[in-house]
Amino acid sequence: MEKTDLANRDDIYLLVSSFYKKVRADKTLGPFFNDVINDWDVHLDRLTTFWESSLFLKTKYYGNPLDAHVKVDKAHNNSITELHFGIWLNLWYQTIEELFEGDYAENAKRRARKMGTFLYLKIFEARQ
Repeated sequence: MEKTDLANRDDIYLLVSSFYKKVRADKTLGPFFNDVINDWDVHLDRLTTFWESSLFLKTKYYGNPLDAHVKVDKAHNNSITELHFGIWLNLWYQTIEELFEGDYAENAKRRARKMGTFLYLKIFEARQ
């Protein structure tokens, strides 16, 4: 199968939904997501909008990812570590590489790496 670059919302949805299938099945990450997210259709749509906004600058994302992650960390006794973000990022890269290639795909990797670092640092700060 010839891979193409991310080009539209449908591509983003494919990436996000494929990625979260892996996350939900992962023994380390799954509990954090499966315990918190009640409506996966809504969550996947929200994250599709987030990534569409981030990569294509065509839509506006309304939400506070930092606040959501801090709340999840608190709900799990401040147990999120760099290991969790490493697994998350590796699954994200793996999913992109399975499905897409090109400039937007590479940008999605870079943005996820920066976002993961930022979120982890802010979660750690929020514990103080």
